[in-house]
Amino acid sequence: MRLLTHNMLSSNIKGVTNGFPLRIEVEKVVEKQVEINHDFLRNLFPKIDWKAFSDASRIMGYVELPEEAPEPSVLESDLEFLRKFHHALLELHLEEGALVCPETGRKFPVSKGIPNMLLHEDEV
Repeated sequence: MRLLTHNMLSSNIKGVTNGFPLRIEVEKVVEKQVEINHDFLRNLFPKIDWKAFSDASRIMGYVELPEEAPEPSVLESDLEFLRKFHHALLELHLEEGALVCPETGRKFPVSKGIPNMLLHEDEV
């Protein structure tokens, strides 16, 4: 599971008012190279919840991103930042682990890179 995916997921358990961001529990992280697309990254940047993204990248062992979101102008001039953003967003994969609801503590397993977000009958 890429951090791009993590940044879009939330817990939909009945009664949960703030199911984002899901906490990551890491068992195994793999890196998979992906060709960089600067335009894609520039268009996606405003849609990313930076704090959740930055925290998740640190949990997965990548500490190269700033804690505070940079100004969007950085995307036009700083190719090194774009490379780091790309790496964290698209090349780091949570292969095995869990996503944890911030309110209930319910764990959603991640196996072979696929998060299982199915709810139990009493959670719907």
